[in-house]
Amino acid sequence: MSGMEEVSNKQVLARDYINGNPKESDMYLSTEATIKLKVPEGSNAVLVKNLYLSCDPFTRGTKKPTPDMITFFAPNSPVVGFGVGRVLDSGHPEFKKGDLVWGMTKWEEYTLITKTEGLFKIHHTDVPLSYYTGILGMPGMTAYAGFYEICSPKKGEYVFISSAFGAVGQLVGQLAKLMGCYVVGSAGSKEKVETLKNKFGFDEAFNYKEEKDLDAALKRYFPQGIDIYFENVGGKMLDAVLLNMRLHGRIAVCGMISQYDLDEPEGVRNLMYLVFKRIRMQGFFVFDHYHLYPKFLETLLPYIREGKIDYVEHIAEGLENAPAALVGLFSGLHVGKSLVLVASE
Repeated sequence: MSGMEEVSNKQVLARDYINGNPKESDMYLSTEATIKLKVPEGSNAVLVKNLYLSCDPFTRGTKKPTPDMITFFAPNSPVVGFGVGRVLDSGHPEFKKGDLVWGMTKWEEYTLITKTEGLFKIHHTDVPLSYYTGILGMPGMTAYAGFYEICSPKKGEYVFISSAFGAVGQLVGQLAKLMGCYVVGSAGSKEKVETLKNKFGFDEAFNYKEEKDLDAALKRYFPQGIDIYFENVGGKMLDAVLLNMRLHGRIAVCGMISQYDLDEPEGVRNLMYLVFKRIRMQGFFVFDHYHLYPKFLETLLPYIREGKIDYVEHIAEGLENAPAALVGLFSGLHVGKSLVLVASE
């Protein structure tokens, strides 16, 4: 078949801008689009066949998108997210036909990627390609940059991770354990708590939904205080953590999931503890740390190959099941990293 011929391009489209967690009804499957399997003449774009799509917590909508935000849901446009694909055609000197890549793509069979700054070539295929949607992709880089670069950990320190069962949190915990830290995580169910302790090697974990007093819970698990807090939740959890931080503690702010759906974000009352305890609290975006990706692979790949890091995936098959897979992420239905298999390798 000639690359200039148009082929069908199945897509998952958003119905409109949304606010908060997506519902299946916010998306629909379309088979009407077509695409030429050739990049435009003179373009440095890369055309990929999507193999895997990642379901991530940040894949949410906003009713009032701003220029500095990535719009994941736009009316009658493909949902945007990270994925793994194979290059079919390229006008970019760093990518050629047949290369395997991961980066920002769209929820469709084929995507013409025009912004290639965050597109990474996959060189190591002795591990599953699906790992590049998670532990070896954006979530893995987030864990690595937040823990090593922002938190500056030391052996023997006390580490707390909220929303520890997520794709980022579970890796942070395992990296901290490999460094010789004491690690505690919070999660939202008994099953997740047990998995954190028995599968991912956390020293302790607790169900935050069962704790009426978060300050008391943290004092129970950290009688000597917290050196490092990997922040994924915000709100009442952050307020309680500030009371329990040790002198010169560090807080890496990855996200604040408890605040995303609130019309008025909760106030944090204990911020003066940043001063009293000389705490460094820093927000970060993984995109600012992409230059560390080679160093990240040097660290993570040996751990994976030697079985020192555990990793669990939940794979939905087919684009038609992508909306349900994404929605299931927010309802806590799935165990492990959620992703969608679009096409076999």
